[in-house]
Amino acid sequence: MKITYRYEFYMLICVTEGMCTQWIDFEPIPCKEGTLIIVTPGQVHNFGHDENWDGWVILFREEFLLPASLTLSELNLTFDIGRTPNSLTLNNTELHRAINLIEQMVQDSLIQVAKEEVHMLLRYQLYAFVAWLNMIHKQKNIPATSQVSQKFLKFQELVEKNYAKLNHVSDYAAILNCTEKTLTRVTVAAVGISAKAFISARISLEAKRLLMHTDYLISDIAEMLNFQETTHFSKFFKRETGYTPVEFRKQNL
Repeated sequence: MKITYRYEFYMLICVTEGMCTQWIDFEPIPCKEGTLIIVTPGQVHNFGHDENWDGWVILFREEFLLPASLTLSELNLTFDIGRTPNSLTLNNTELHRAINLIEQMVQDSLIQVAKEEVHMLLRYQLYAFVAWLNMIHKQKNIPATSQVSQKFLKFQELVEKNYAKLNHVSDYAAILNCTEKTLTRVTVAAVGISAKAFISARISLEAKRLLMHTDYLISDIAEMLNFQETTHFSKFFKRETGYTPVEFRKQNL
């Protein structure tokens, strides 16, 4: 398998020919013609070992996508349901349009004018492309979207922001002004696991990322994830993954 990377930027991968398996946050994503993957900052990604495929890869930072006339609060880069992985299957018509839009950006990037003007054009083209993908995603997932409660979506957002500080269901229930039982019920309905398991999965994912992509001591990682003792962290990680932190790090060297 090729090297696994952790990015500080967005990456769009549009498969136009062949089949392959990409890996996002240690999970395999089967890809074929028309598969479009969105890798977000902080996620880990591996192209896998398949070579009999072709496609486009677009890399960009959030600030490049954002037109000057908009604010960050007015731009939603993320898909509505699920944090990772993000993938979308385009039909033939949609794939043809995506390829045309990408090829147009490539052609326009070569225009011999002031660099600032080219950058501005590409920013608006990329913004339009991502906005269109977001619309396609919502259109394909309307039934699933309607079944996810706003309570869970708020919980999901809170966990993403606070997993390194808050690790008890009671903490989030208090913020959301509901009971732990209610929070567990809406989480099970949305993703099939309890609220406690949802929090643990997010902490475990960050632990894997840090173990693979940093040289931090295991004791430092434990402290970063709000474990009082390194042994507590090691037991938690073993329970969640089946490996000790040391075993996981060695396995992925």
